Amino acid sequence: MDPVNIHAAKTNLSRLVEAAERGEEVVIARAGKPVVRMVRYADDPPKRRRLGILEGKVPPLPDDYDDPLPDDVLASFYGGELP
Repeated sequence: MDPVNIHAAKTNLSRLVEAAERGEEVVIARAGKPVVRMVRYADDPPKRRRLGILEGKVPPLPDDYDDPLPDDVLASFYGGELP
C-alpha cells in the first residue's frame, strides 16, 4: 500500500484499520515523508527461546581453534607476501 498522508488517514481511518487487520502494512506520511507504520496487533505473546536447543548437535571446537594461522594462509590476505 502506498503511504497515506495524515489528512487522508484521518478521513479514512476505519478503512486503514481494516487493511491492517487483513495483514497489510499501512504507512502514514506527513508532507509525503513516512512517519508511522500501522500493522495488525498480535494478541499472542512472543514465544520464548529455549536455550541449549543445539546441545549435543554441534561438534566441540578443537583445542587449536584460536592458534595463529600458518604463514601461507596469512600471506594470502596480503596478496601473497607477508608485510
